[in-house]
Amino acid sequence: MTVAAQILVFAGVFVVLASAVGLLRAKDLLTRLHLLAPATTLGAPLIGAGLVLVNGVQLSSGVIVATVVLLAVTGPILQSATARLEARRRGEIDEDLPA
Repeated sequence: MTVAAQILVFAGVFVVLASAVGLLRAKDLLTRLHLLAPATTLGAPLIGAGLVLVNGVQLSSGVIVATVVLLAVTGPILQSATARLEARRRGEIDEDLPA
């Protein structure tokens, strides 16, 4: 494993672990969702980039890139939809507004 790959993977693992520790300390759903965002938008791409550097140009690297892109694109969308649903359940958002 190259030094650059190690730095990327360790940085990604650090971000994911920091998010996990924050999730354990969070009290409500909206705070948990807020603390989950760095794991999906920063941690996973850093780990994926490190793994691509280790593998080189191969089919497995393409699978890693596709997985990371899918996670980075859909993660914030799912978190936003979940937060909106929770806010609607709490009555913080008017029911008559479009979804």
